[in-house]
Amino acid sequence: MSQPSAPSRRGILWVGGALVALGLAIGVWIVLSGDAPFAIDTAWNDLLAAADWSFLTQLSLFLNVAGGTLVGSLVVPVVGVALLMLARRPWSAATLVIAIAASALVVQILKNVFARGRPADMTVLSDFGSYPSGHVANAATVATMLVVLLPRVWTIIVAAAWVLLMAFSRTYLHAHWLTDAIGGMAVGVGVALVCVALLGRRLEPERR
Repeated sequence: MSQPSAPSRRGILWVGGALVALGLAIGVWIVLSGDAPFAIDTAWNDLLAAADWSFLTQLSLFLNVAGGTLVGSLVVPVVGVALLMLARRPWSAATLVIAIAASALVVQILKNVFARGRPADMTVLSDFGSYPSGHVANAATVATMLVVLLPRVWTIIVAAAWVLLMAFSRTYLHAHWLTDAIGGMAVGVGVALVCVALLGRRLEPERR
């Protein structure tokens, strides 16, 4: 595999930056709207409120733990780093850690800046700030890094399914509005791509 050219890395950087900017723009739109949920938010929330299915509830509660707490923020990164180090891919491991940490930092900053209220019918305990969804952002960051570090058809399918299921679960539990999940996706993927673009030269030899 040949090393990607500088324009390719710049392209990745531009796409990543644009996605982070989209996340910021949605947050500004929320503030300008007076923190009120959008029509699509309330419609989606009401739709899921009527879908009281035991299987979806159990799946969403599992993802609530898997995508957050120590499992999502510590166990998953540690396992990922360990596997990459065993595969002798130290720069890949470093990029994964940097991307996850940077994504979490950006999410917390945005949560405190926009301070959006969560849905009143939330069924799980969550931290301050509804926008953007930290669970979805973390899932999107990890999924993007998985596809970048191991580009296969199956990793793309698994990554997309993981992010979409996480987004669905957060709204199914009424822990977030739909636009919180969309913003989380944008931020998570965007931050990961920015990190990949900045460390691209180091990653390519390990991907061959």
